[in-house]
Amino acid sequence: MPTTGALDALDTVRSYAEAVFRRAREPMEPRNYEIDWDDQPSRHKTYPGSYRVPLPPVRTGLATLRQLLTGEEPDAQPWSLDRLATLLRLSYGVLDRRLNVNWNQDLHKRVFFPHAVWGRGTASGGGMYPVEIYWVAGPSGPLVPGVYHYATGHHALHRLVVGDLTPVVRAALGGRDRGDQFLLATIRFWKNSFKYNSFCYHVVTQDLGAMLGSWDLLGRAMGTPVRRHLSFDVEKLDALLGLDSEAESVFAVLPLPWEGTAAEDGPPSHTLDVPGDLITYSAFERSRTIRTFPQVIAVHRAAMADTDPDPAAVRAAAPTDLPGAPVALPEPELARLDRPMSAVIGSRASSFGRFRRPPEMTAEQLATTLKVAAASRRYAADVKPADDPPPLTRLWAFVNHVEGLAPGTYAYRERDHALLPVKPAPEPDMSTFLQHNYFLTNYAMNQVGAVVAISGRLDAVLSAFGSRGYRILNAEVGTVAQAVYCAAAALGIGCGAVLGFDNVGMNEALGIDGSDEQTMLFVLLGREPAHPADLSYRMW
Repeated sequence: MPTTGALDALDTVRSYAEAVFRRAREPMEPRNYEIDWDDQPSRHKTYPGSYRVPLPPVRTGLATLRQLLTGEEPDAQPWSLDRLATLLRLSYGVLDRRLNVNWNQDLHKRVFFPHAVWGRGTASGGGMYPVEIYWVAGPSGPLVPGVYHYATGHHALHRLVVGDLTPVVRAALGGRDRGDQFLLATIRFWKNSFKYNSFCYHVVTQDLGAMLGSWDLLGRAMGTPVRRHLSFDVEKLDALLGLDSEAESVFAVLPLPWEGTAAEDGPPSHTLDVPGDLITYSAFERSRTIRTFPQVIAVHRAAMADTDPDPAAVRAAAPTDLPGAPVALPEPELARLDRPMSAVIGSRASSFGRFRRPPEMTAEQLATTLKVAAASRRYAADVKPADDPPPLTRLWAFVNHVEGLAPGTYAYRERDHALLPVKPAPEPDMSTFLQHNYFLTNYAMNQVGAVVAISGRLDAVLSAFGSRGYRILNAEVGTVAQAVYCAAAALGIGCGAVLGFDNVGMNEALGIDGSDEQTMLFVLLGREPAHPADLSYRMW
């Protein structure tokens, strides 16, 4: 039976999630929040005065998205410095400067260097990029053992501490990994909350999942498949990195089986207490004033509780089967996916209102995107059974203008690659309904081909994982969204992930209102102009 503290944590998470889902109708606190754009934080965390280690350029010859979808992956390889550099650069490093015509209200500023848009391979809500990456390196690696921070703006490493501290990571993982090389992914809340205030935690936990999704795809494309750890002693790892957990905290750990001999297990965890001042370098802070938001702090504290889920409970948290006569979808356009993952992720971008029709999006394009998205849910993680990891999410499609499919709402069923009709369109298409339920101004829904909704059974996930289930579920949501982006980039169609829909209205249209299932994120798909007036200055 859960303790009183665990029950309080679950109530805090549920209360926060309910506020997120109802925010289109009941705005979250603080009301009338004004963004101070002149005092925003830097997009790139740096440690002035630390020794900087340059990283090699991106590797070529990565497997294609088609090979990953069909299981034709390269033979397994150990990690090396050039493979790690490729993973970091393509997932979270700066790839290009982008300038295009879209519906964003600040477009006129983007021609000036201080307001330039710097493209990255992974999607991020609002382009805030709140994830930070640290490498805890042991003796089997190519660098002096220690703790390093990935400088996204320089494609280099800041060396913060010298010494083998990998026993601390192994202890925090409960001895479930014997390696001596680990990536630690943290989230620095202010990089997002300065814009999204209390809504921050929902956004950043999906941002984390998007980056982990990039790591899944890139790792497999290099022959170095990854396994994410989402269950660990957060406080021990935060202390290792010298972090104030309410400002920045570790959310994922990625072991890197390196070339050479892996380290043995470290000493018992009680001998591995780390002083909070181990890292003496101070990170640069651009903002003069940093605000905190009580709802973000409360839900983060609640969701920090570690979890050791029972596999049966995890399987029970998967979406339940839905009734209905399936509508067969065309087979995926595998030939269109035959592009190296480096090219796919390097061309990923958000449409920001650039959808244009005719011509219409095709059923083949939607079918291919759904197939890739569904496959992304079979990632390896410590919180899922290794033999048959169940999905925690379901995919839906609001079909608006798709050649070969009647407008309406559908559920996607992966096992037979089909759509299950839910409701026909309330009018000739879904445009009016979608625009009515979208409370932002950067997309015209009559130009959108389809909206893919990603849902999950939050209460069932919380029952399986405890309060940390909220961030585990949102991580999968982000992973699926990143897969949709990659599929769209390979197919040459437009894509844009949004959180600006009224979840209550969208749930009603899908027939899941009143159930334990909730829409968590939406991704728009459609055609874009064939010859846009865009600039993309490539830097890798």
